[in-house]
Amino acid sequence: MTTKFLGKLVGKTTASFKVLDPIKREKALHLYGVDYWNAYEFNYLDDEELPVLKVLQISIPSSSTYTVESKSLKLYLNAFYKKSYSSDIDVLGKIIKDLSKLTKSLVEAKFLRKFNPEPEALNINTTKRVNTNPSQVIKFTGFRSICPVTSQPDFANIYINSELPIDIKWLRSYLVSYRDKGDFHEQCIENIYKDIVNKYKVSRLEVCGRFLRRGGIDINPIRSSHKKLFFCNFREFNQ
Repeated sequence: MTTKFLGKLVGKTTASFKVLDPIKREKALHLYGVDYWNAYEFNYLDDEELPVLKVLQISIPSSSTYTVESKSLKLYLNAFYKKSYSSDIDVLGKIIKDLSKLTKSLVEAKFLRKFNPEPEALNINTTKRVNTNPSQVIKFTGFRSICPVTSQPDFANIYINSELPIDIKWLRSYLVSYRDKGDFHEQCIENIYKDIVNKYKVSRLEVCGRFLRRGGIDINPIRSSHKKLFFCNFREFNQ
């Protein structure tokens, strides 16, 4: 895969649509979801050219034709620090317009004052149970995967809600197997979803990856069997 900026030295950039780098998605049938991007250090100027610092949430539907390459988005958002906007609506409007055009989907963006709380979950790293309960939220901590371009590790906690019980020993071993695999966040979560469905023939399932931030931004994909999602954009205490 060829990218504009990932794995390369970059000079000055602007908050221009041309900076954004699209990545073609692999189309997944019968799958719903969203990617929540949280930019914790989004900075711009107000109408008096005074700096404003906010937390920005961007929501990209998993059905989009393209997603955005993360380094190009960081460069794009970082360039807002020297641009003046008359209101929050104006700055959000530009981001929504540019990312919707890039991804060929209806992207949403808003500023956050607080995150939703982490859901209660069974930690399968420490439990002595053999199987999960039906429709129980389960959590795997310390998930590790490898960026396929830079070969740098990414870390996450994985949350799963399945209508059927899952063998915990198998699930732990399966999730540990990603530690040296190279794939983007979104594809990791889609693969986890598909492999659980294939093994258990489950008709109601949702998988959420709560990844650690890099460069002030984290990416949190959710993939589900149903349009109405169980998980939301929550934040864990240690992140």
